[in-house]
Amino acid sequence: QVQLVESGGGLVQPGGSLRLACAASGRTFSRYTMGWFRQAPGKVREFVAAINWSGGSTAYADSVKGRFTISRDNAKTTVYLQMNSVKPEDAAVYCCAAHRFPDTLVLTFTPGDYAYWGQGTQVTVSS
Repeated sequence: QVQLVESGGGLVQPGGSLRLACAASGRTFSRYTMGWFRQAPGKVREFVAAINWSGGSTAYADSVKGRFTISRDNAKTTVYLQMNSVKPEDAAVYCCAAHRFPDTLVLTFTPGDYAYWGQGTQVTVSS
């Protein structure tokens, strides 16, 4: 079991930066692929970024590639999402998630592949 708590959301101006954090509890955190997803009002949940257990492999949605960076610190059992050059369309509730199975070798982008979810943190983009 993995419990997840996000933080770091808030109001950011277009072009600004924000860093989200997801603190995990559970001794097996380091074995799980972690992902960030987001959901805007009236829209379906969408994949943002994923990182494998070691941090050596990452993947991004095309909409955030080159602007967002996912990273993890297994010693701190925390995964991060650095958001740069934020756009109005990035506004959403951001949730982190842990993959359904530990020790997976392939990054996946489908919400159904992730079994453990945080409550989410709101990101608002406005000048």
